[in-house]
Amino acid sequence: MIKKILISGLLVILLPLAACSSNTSPTSTTNGKTEVKPLVTGAIPDQDPEKLQRQYTKLSAYLQKELGVPVEYKPVTNYAAAVTAFKVGDLDLVWFGGLTGVQARLQVPGAEAIAQRDVDESFHSVFIANKKTALQPLQNISELKQLKGKTFTFGSESSTSGRLMPQYFLEQAGVKFTDFKGEPGFSGDHDKTIKLVEAGSYEIGALNEKVWQKRVESKEVDLSKVDVIWRTPPYYDYHWVINPEVKQRYGKDFVTKVQNAFLKLDPSVPEQKEILELFQAGKFIPTKNENYKQIEAIGRQIGKIK
Repeated sequence: MIKKILISGLLVILLPLAACSSNTSPTSTTNGKTEVKPLVTGAIPDQDPEKLQRQYTKLSAYLQKELGVPVEYKPVTNYAAAVTAFKVGDLDLVWFGGLTGVQARLQVPGAEAIAQRDVDESFHSVFIANKKTALQPLQNISELKQLKGKTFTFGSESSTSGRLMPQYFLEQAGVKFTDFKGEPGFSGDHDKTIKLVEAGSYEIGALNEKVWQKRVESKEVDLSKVDVIWRTPPYYDYHWVINPEVKQRYGKDFVTKVQNAFLKLDPSVPEQKEILELFQAGKFIPTKNENYKQIEAIGRQIGKIK
């Protein structure tokens, strides 16, 4: 009798402990069924949120099918929030720009840059101008001095193509923030930059070339009011970064599986072609942390990386 009481008491103690330990496991049990924790994806909010929702919902469905685990897309409010969510483990796999990717990896030891679009190894920003400025296309970097005395807006403060690299090239031409008329603006994303310059709220703006091209193709830009005046030299930019903790959750080879899922996206398959088109990519290619050393150096130079 005493033995039975002791066993019952022990079970009362151990059952809550077992329940607690299951919360840290890659699986959980509901109604007798084992459920795998989802892989949570995210992205810097560099464009209109509705466009991003469609893009990443379709990608999540593809990844879920390829990887055999649940995949969810979780939007964030701004660039810094994407970095923080990756740091604390709320996001497992994130589409970062060059700068935010470096910022995130520096805070998560073992994090890896695994894939980028074919266009990202030679990416460009564009400078656009309101037609009322009467500015003509600039022929070389030194002619950026013509922007002195104009109002100017970047995109997000942490954007590689909308702030970091444009500021770097401006500084190479000897143009400082204090040379603009008033304080430079920070629109928050590339779509807003286009609209602000188009409306004349700012005379000049800098943004992601691919977003500009996509909006022009879809006739969302009034080219009678705004156009490109300069294209930057190339640099590495957007890429996927994955948290090393996924290896404990899904297996040691999981990072390779995720990378392969991106690399095998095939434009000859209609559903996959749509994903590539939404990303404005011909295909995805491998990348590695070392490719963003220049971005890190420039980020430290202008104070965006401590």
